[in-house]
Amino acid sequence: MKPRPQIGVGVIIIRQGHLLLIKRKSVHGAGTWSTPGGHLEFGESPEDCATREVREETGVEIGNTRFLAITNDLFEEAARHYITLWIQGEYRSGTPAIEAPYEMSAVDWFKLESLPQPLFLSLRNLVDGNSHPRNAWREASLNH
Repeated sequence: MKPRPQIGVGVIIIRQGHLLLIKRKSVHGAGTWSTPGGHLEFGESPEDCATREVREETGVEIGNTRFLAITNDLFEEAARHYITLWIQGEYRSGTPAIEAPYEMSAVDWFKLESLPQPLFLSLRNLVDGNSHPRNAWREASLNH
């Protein structure tokens, strides 16, 4: 049986012109910068997944979650294929901390106009407009 794409959830949290990012470690995409996020669990809504993953990974609480975009992400070297559901959430409280040390080595807020490199493929696709809708990142970053 052929492998099938998995469903990931990426979370865009922008606060005062800064995006919350983590540096991935010990998972595919190790060494790249990504937003908090993870796998959609059975029976879970994308919005609930976003809230859970942000809390589990960074200790930050978000609210007012809403759909932003979808990216089609083919990680050729890792032989993985994800459909990423991008959810935008509003920062509510908490100081970002490394709550999942196996999965990440750093967490911080970065200016939207100077994101660290390299970006995780899913986030790079969103930022580059390889998403549906194409202008989702531009609109999300301009509205903050």
